[in-house]
Amino acid sequence: MLLSNMELLAAAPGGVAKLRELILTLAVQGKLVPQDPADEPASVLLQKIRAEKDRLIVEGKIKRDKPLAEIAEEEKPFELPVGWEWVRLGSAAKKITDGTHHSPASFSSGDFKYLSAKNIKTWGIDLSDVTYVPAAVHNEIYARCDPEVGDILFIKDGATTGILTINTLAEPFSLLSSVGVIKPSCGLTSEWLARVMRSPYFYSAMRAEMTGVAITRVTLSKLNVALVPLPPLAEQSRIVTRVEALMRLCDALEAKGQLEAAQHAQLVSTLLGTLTASTTPEELADNWKRVAQHFDLLLDRPEAIDALEQTLLQLAVRGLLVPQDPTDEPASALLQKIRAEKDRLIVTGQIKRDKPLPPITDEEKPFELPVGWEWVRMGALLNASEAGWSPTCIGSPRRPGLWGVLKVSAVSWGEFDATANKELPPDLVPRPEYEVRDGDFLLSRANTAELVARSVVVEQAEPKLMLSDKIIRLAVSSQMNRSFLNMANNASYAREHYAVNASGTSRSMKNVSREVVLALPVPLPPLPEQSRIVTRVTALRRLCADLRQRLADRQSVQARLAEALVQEVA
Repeated sequence: MLLSNMELLAAAPGGVAKLRELILTLAVQGKLVPQDPADEPASVLLQKIRAEKDRLIVEGKIKRDKPLAEIAEEEKPFELPVGWEWVRLGSAAKKITDGTHHSPASFSSGDFKYLSAKNIKTWGIDLSDVTYVPAAVHNEIYARCDPEVGDILFIKDGATTGILTINTLAEPFSLLSSVGVIKPSCGLTSEWLARVMRSPYFYSAMRAEMTGVAITRVTLSKLNVALVPLPPLAEQSRIVTRVEALMRLCDALEAKGQLEAAQHAQLVSTLLGTLTASTTPEELADNWKRVAQHFDLLLDRPEAIDALEQTLLQLAVRGLLVPQDPTDEPASALLQKIRAEKDRLIVTGQIKRDKPLPPITDEEKPFELPVGWEWVRMGALLNASEAGWSPTCIGSPRRPGLWGVLKVSAVSWGEFDATANKELPPDLVPRPEYEVRDGDFLLSRANTAELVARSVVVEQAEPKLMLSDKIIRLAVSSQMNRSFLNMANNASYAREHYAVNASGTSRSMKNVSREVVLALPVPLPPLPEQSRIVTRVTALRRLCADLRQRLADRQSVQARLAEALVQEVA
């Protein structure tokens, strides 16, 4: 039944990950392969394990373990097949220990490798940034914690607790206490134990046992008493072989899904590209009819709807979404009014005189404009700009009635998010001059490469929220429609401008200067046409929001069906 439904399960949101969990769940419950009555039962294995441990104690290789409590019926998370036994991990393993608790100085080179949680991955040991300790330090650590090939290396401290791998390093090395070492016994294979410890029931049980304040961890005592299902030794091998085969199928399904996603993205890009390649409203109308025939195929995932929305913005700022009206006052006259307003504010001392902006060269103009439009730099449409401040804040959002400082995520996702803030500490005096106001045009000057310089218009501000120094408030001329300017700033051509001019070597943190923002070339339509464009785009974006909701509803149904199937199979 599992095989016949793998593709259905994989197609659900997060399906392949759930499928992997299901395979491990079935494995540890003894439901993946048939039991063989000829196998030596686990009860006999337990006797052999005990005999092995007694011998190692006599030889002085391990210490005598403390007696562990009998397993009560109510502790057992599920029923096991005949011939299996529940056993505490401390009874089934030869030894459970962890690395040093003293955090010695480590170096980029030295005598012995020194591993911590950062080096332990599901696929193996990552030695790309390994450090070293001197022989004297290693010898002291190794006397207590001596990892060997085949031991389980288990992250037991911090956010990555539960990640584990089977040790393949033959050379001696030292460990920090964030990594536990479980040495399998003669009746417990490394491969079987690794699958058990990766299974949802064991992972959840260990995460639930984490304690601590600054750093949460699973203690060795909790690992010792953890429950492990023990099948006959021969069955352990059969199950591992079956799990590996099924995981390879999962890999293939995942690769197929990634290939399909890449092919779908290419299809979306190609078909939507025919829309943006349109040069006249008439050509756009013809291309739209052709593309619309494939919308059911195209718009079946969120990223495709995002691409459509971005295409609509690009068409809007090119003047292709609404017809031009020859009776509109042209943008050249609008620019004169904007300049006159700015000069008046300068004379009255309300704003500072702006620096002259360089003319826009033909090379900077990414597309042709309709008659009556003008290319103009962003700075020419603004009366002023300012950034806020970034005091050291409390890590959580502000409480009702208190002051808060915005995070850049408040302006990163197309709509203003007032909840993305941090509370101002009570010992700091608020700065009301940075308070967010209705109608503010806000832009992030520092963010990821994808999000830097994205902007929003604040439709309805909440009181006592202040700008941070990573958010710029752009005071738009009263002669402009700020929602249109926001659309232009978020359109594809503007994203290219910021990508080229942003500073910073890491994609995770890019910066744009105020000069880069003010230099953005903006396609300026007549003021009445700006309003018509905003109305049209707003209506189309509502349709996109409806599409997203319908898609989310459909995916929710898929997920529930997959969950029901998982329950039936398990």
